Amino acid sequence: MGDYIKSIDPTTAEKSLQEPKVKRRYTCRSRKNGDLYPKRLLAASTDALQSGIQFGSNKYLAMCGLAGIMSCGITHTGMVPLDVVKCRIQVDPSTYKNTLNGFRVTIANDGIRGLAIGWAPTAIGYSLQGMHKFGLYEFFKIKYCAILGEEWSYKYRTSVYLAASASAEFFADIALSPMEAAKVRMQTQPGFAGTLREALPKMWAQEGFHSFYKGLPPLWFRQIPYTMMKFACFERTVEALYKYVLSKPRDDCSKPQQLVVTFVGGYIAGVFCVLVSHPADSIVSKLNQDAGSTMVQAARSLGMSGLWKGFVPRVAMIGTLTALQWFIYDSFKIYFLMPRPPPPEMPISMKAKLESDERKRK
Repeated sequence: MGDYIKSIDPTTAEKSLQEPKVKRRYTCRSRKNGDLYPKRLLAASTDALQSGIQFGSNKYLAMCGLAGIMSCGITHTGMVPLDVVKCRIQVDPSTYKNTLNGFRVTIANDGIRGLAIGWAPTAIGYSLQGMHKFGLYEFFKIKYCAILGEEWSYKYRTSVYLAASASAEFFADIALSPMEAAKVRMQTQPGFAGTLREALPKMWAQEGFHSFYKGLPPLWFRQIPYTMMKFACFERTVEALYKYVLSKPRDDCSKPQQLVVTFVGGYIAGVFCVLVSHPADSIVSKLNQDAGSTMVQAARSLGMSGLWKGFVPRVAMIGTLTALQWFIYDSFKIYFLMPRPPPPEMPISMKAKLESDERKRK
């Protein structure tokens, strides 16, 4: 791991800019009350030096948050038609029997415009969620690595990914919940509201502040496992693709090759995301459709088979969605010359210990 704030000597940085083809390594460090943690060396990109964005700085984290807005806001809004059908299948399977039938019935009842219901709360809500999800993931990953140190953060890197993503999603869902509640009501309750401006006052009049956050616990139940899988599976998949498929370091690959790896890793991660989060997604849809219901009541009403309704369209939606999110996120970093630490490698100190143990056994 070792994703820490880089300490770069100015004279060395200037020399590095004059030699763009030469890869140099700089000591990475983090600070806590002035103390330095054990570090590992990361390859420092000349692009990052040119951009002036220091890894782990407030500017870096803010840019990651902006990249998250782009990746989540654009992709989720583009998936609204499929999301409308998916939500209606979950809450009314007798009318919306499958994905194709769902599109037909929706168009027949509401016209083509019916497929765009809820686009505004989707765009706003998931932009806010993306900002917190990606920005805070980078923040918590750096902090947890600093706590564990160089060797442990590498050895338990999957746990770091899981912990950082869970922490980030906890706060991201607080930002998402009001817009998600409005979106689901608009999509699943015919005639409830045609616009977000109409939906929010109605929700406040019916249930007050509670209406915006009553779906937060099941939203956490859906999104936290989803995001943990999304980030951890992506990180390890990308690591495996470079190691076993391309068989070369990321920095030896062209930018288009790197983005292809990002897209493939994102799609694989997306499929696993659906497996761990779909039952909770069904509960969220049912809960926001039925005013006054609880999480347990919604689960009982759906039953075991109902919890998995809409699974196929959600696989298509989330697989593509996750792949595009990672693609946009990585493209944003490349375009703005942001630091992009490569997949983690075993620290030199760990390699030395393993070699020493091997010699002792012989």
